[in-house]
Order: sequence, then C-alpha cells, then structure tokens
Amino acid sequence: MIVTVTGANGFIGRHLVEDQLAQGRQVRAVDISLSQLGDFSSNPSVELIQADIRDADRMKAAVEGSEIVFHLASAHLSVSLSEDEYWKINRDGCRAFVELCHRSGVSRFVHCSSVGVHGEIENPPANEDSPCHPDLIYEKTKLAGEEGVLSYYKETQFPIVVVRPVWVYGPRCSRTEKLLRMVKKGRFFFVGDGKTLRHCIYISDMVAAFNLCAEHPSAPGQVFIIGDQSAVTIRELINRIAEAVGVAPPKLALPLGVMKIVCAFFERSFSVLGKEPPVSSRSLKFFTNNTSFDISRAQKAIGYQPKVLLRDGLALTYAAMTKQAQERG
Repeated sequence: MIVTVTGANGFIGRHLVEDQLAQGRQVRAVDISLSQLGDFSSNPSVELIQADIRDADRMKAAVEGSEIVFHLASAHLSVSLSEDEYWKINRDGCRAFVELCHRSGVSRFVHCSSVGVHGEIENPPANEDSPCHPDLIYEKTKLAGEEGVLSYYKETQFPIVVVRPVWVYGPRCSRTEKLLRMVKKGRFFFVGDGKTLRHCIYISDMVAAFNLCAEHPSAPGQVFIIGDQSAVTIRELINRIAEAVGVAPPKLALPLGVMKIVCAFFERSFSVLGKEPPVSSRSLKFFTNNTSFDISRAQKAIGYQPKVLLRDGLALTYAAMTKQAQERG
C-alpha cells in the first residue's frame, strides 16, 4: 500500500510516517521543508517530496497511486505570515487538494484539523457538535478548511474523515520539550490561577486514531475529537511534568492582564523584525482557554481507546529527551 502524508516534517507527521513504515507501507512524505526528515533519506520505502500543497503538479505526483492521504499540512504557528496566506493555505489550498486527491483515485482522505476551531469553550467538556467560534486566524482558517472538505464529502461521497486532535505531546515535540526544560530549570511560571483545563494525548494514541480514521468503515463523513480519557487543570499538568523531570512543582503565578500586555508588545516588535516572538496571544491561550472534550463519538464509532496515561506519557517523553541529549554529548 502507498500512503501520502502531508506536513510530514512536523512532529505528528514524522511519527505518522514512522508508523506507516512499521506497517510495511510505502510512504510519500510531503512538506514545504524536509529539514527534519533526513533519517528517511536512505530508506527505499520513503519518497521525500518538497512541495507547497498549492502546487497542483507537485501534489498530483505526490498522491498518484496512493490509497490513503493523511493531510496534516497547514499554515500553523507563524505570526509573521499574512492572514491572506492563512486563508489561501488552510481553506483554499485544502479544498483544492481534496478535489485533486479524489480525481487521482485516492481511497480515503484523512484531514487533520484542530480542537482550536471551537475557540473558547464555555461549558466543558465540548463535543463535535458544540458551537465553534474561533478568534485567531489559524483557528478561523482551520474551521473553514474543515467546512470545505466536509461540503465536498456531501457533494461527492468521497471518503473523507476530519480529525480534531487535542494537545498532542511526546518525544521530539519541540513545544513539549521546551515546557519540560522550563519546569526542570525552574523557569516556568503560571499565568492566572492554573485552573484552566488542558486536554492532552500522547503521540502513539494520536497515531492509532489516525489509522482508525483511515481504515474503519464507519469513519467517512464524520468529525472526531481525539484526546485521552479526560482533561486536567494546567496546574495538574505542570505538577505531572515536575514529577517526570524530578523537581518540585513551580508556584510563581503572574496576572493575566500583565501577560496580555507583554504578549501584544512582543508580537508588534517582532513583526516589524519579521521574526517569531518568544510569547504571543496564541501561546497565552495555553493558560486561558479551556480545552476539555468528550471523546465518546470516536470511542463508539471507530473503537478508539487511548492507552497511555498522562504520567506515563510524560515520563516516556522525558526519557527520550534525556537519551537524545546524552547521544549528542
């Protein structure tokens, strides 16, 4: 079987490529940058394709003969990218790409969205039918991308599945590792009271969910929120991280109002320089937005069941991070 993974250079994408190879599949790994995919360069089962998803000719070659396409590519963390580019990639590019996959004979299209499309959740836990009122450009355009592929499913019955992951963590995730290092070095501080809910999922459970969405007969036409059994508070999450890295839990907390001013200042200043700010309004949402979800639809419809507990997943992540640091010398 040939599968195509777009956004393969990202954290989730790289793990998904490894999983597909472990299943004996041929993988076409596609991304606008291949900087993190060097380990696959000599693997005869992997074809590395550097391409923008809006390049129809390159993407046609990437999906020709593929049975499954996992579409993870998107405009994501860049605050320096214009809003117009976000719309062109996450909405227009996504719709054009799913149409191309259909014409090319792909059997199943799994589209990776985000629980960010829900925006602020007023009465957690939310589910797939809860209102969506995103406020950041990333969230708005991801919702529009979802709507585009789902409308295409209704028009054509082309087998499309939409996945909304919660916060995915695990080995080789730069954001997870940064958080672990901050707690380990005593540099982490809370913003607000730490009672905001954060829903997590370990990378192996996320990959397992992608496979179910790609193979289960009941999946097409549906939207699935994928997370572990339940959310924890930010304070509980950080306490678990402190436990994993072997330090006392941090206690320092700064007022939310102060950090909003700081984030706005950094965003404006770094935008002028054309660089990514160290903190932004999006990163602040880690402390302000409740992300607590009901995963029962995925459990009932496709048999999804998370297996890795938060404590264990964080321990595995820190062990892999420590091993990697030792290997570097």
